[in-house]
Amino acid sequence: MKKIKIKVPATVANLVCGFDILGMAVHEPYDEMEISISENPEIIIRHTDHYGLPEEASKNVAGVVLLKIQEELDLKHGFEVIIHKNIKPGSGLGSSAASAAGAAFGANILLGDRLSKEEIVHFAMFGEELASGVRHADNIAPCIYGGIALVKSSDPIDIIPLQSPDLFVAAVHPQVEVKTSDARQILKKSILLKDAVKQWGNIAGLVAGIEKNDHALIGRSLNDVIIEPVRSILIPKFDEIKTKSLQLGALGGGISGSGPSVFMLAEQEETAQHIAKMMKEVYDKIEIDSFVYVSKINLIGIEIINETEGNKPLN
Repeated sequence: MKKIKIKVPATVANLVCGFDILGMAVHEPYDEMEISISENPEIIIRHTDHYGLPEEASKNVAGVVLLKIQEELDLKHGFEVIIHKNIKPGSGLGSSAASAAGAAFGANILLGDRLSKEEIVHFAMFGEELASGVRHADNIAPCIYGGIALVKSSDPIDIIPLQSPDLFVAAVHPQVEVKTSDARQILKKSILLKDAVKQWGNIAGLVAGIEKNDHALIGRSLNDVIIEPVRSILIPKFDEIKTKSLQLGALGGGISGSGPSVFMLAEQEETAQHIAKMMKEVYDKIEIDSFVYVSKINLIGIEIINETEGNKPLN
């Protein structure tokens, strides 16, 4: 195979209390990427979107991933990548992770599927390092594995796929930018032990609730006493949206990644649709454009697009 086209989903990282260790794939929005092997060793990146991202390989998230693959696997050929972004950079919906994971996944398929999922994550994290300064995998892991993933460790890589509960996700992306690197800078460098204990309890409860498909336990565990109180000040109307979502029947939710997107989990699609409508109305009132999405949890992750045979999921 010399060329591949893939569909790469958005992801929700942290899942409120699981900073840098929990992530979830969704169906909307998603990027499309075409990756091909070229005879010369150059890495060529082209964007068809209007976001103005750098196309020089060493400055591009997908480019640095492919450069690292080329280096570590001692490849003599190069790659050409065409990226169409629907996941806006700085959205908090895993835009950089989609490019990084898509590049690593697509290159692996073109190379004969020689890498393990852990190795694909390893290469994709170099893209996240370029984007945020940190080699984290909470967006990359669910993008590659599908569903909900627990990143037990990034070094060494230890990814635990979790059972995905039968829930709907409502998300809003207000058109304001919050850079991941900036959102990390404002975090506290140390925390109180009592707050850490509360957070550990919430994380353990959330993982147990996900594994047991216990919606009530999931709802009780979607609380963050460390990150959200600091980052929420960067997101207009965050408190109002969270309060109204709970009133409409959301189990809970919070900041998606580093923001500004906000997500909520609901048991019924109708509830999720009502929440999404409310989110849009809140931002319309203060004249901030926004996009809303309602989706089930994406159990597949990255898909190979085959126009004659349909979509082929990652095995």
